[in-house]
Amino acid sequence: MRDERQPCVYIRASQPRGTLYIGVTSNLLKRLWQHRNGDTPGFTARHRVHHLVRFELFGDMERAILREKQLKRWHRQWKIGLIESDNPDWHDLVPGLGLPLKAPRAGSYGS
Repeated sequence: MRDERQPCVYIRASQPRGTLYIGVTSNLLKRLWQHRNGDTPGFTARHRVHHLVRFELFGDMERAILREKQLKRWHRQWKIGLIESDNPDWHDLVPGLGLPLKAPRAGSYGS
C-alpha cells in the first residue's frame, strides 16, 4: 500500500441511502485499509458502514477539517443529494483507488 498523504474528507455508507459516516484523514488509502481490516473499531464497524461513496481532496488539513465539520452539520437529505450528485448509483469507489472490493456477505450492499 502506498503512503499517499493528501488531506481528504470521505463519506462511507452501509447501503444506498443507509447509515452514513463522514470522516477526515491525511491518508485515504491507509484509512480505508484500517476500516476494512477492523483496525478502527467503533461506529463504522458496529453499523457496517463499509462502502466509500464520496471523497473530497484538499490542499491542507485545516480546510479538510472545516469541510468535515460543515458536512456533519448538514441535514441528512443534503448529504444524500451531495453523494448522488456525483455517484447516483451509490457505487463503492474503493476499486477506483486501487483497492479490491471486499467480498460481500449474503444480503449485503453490493450483492
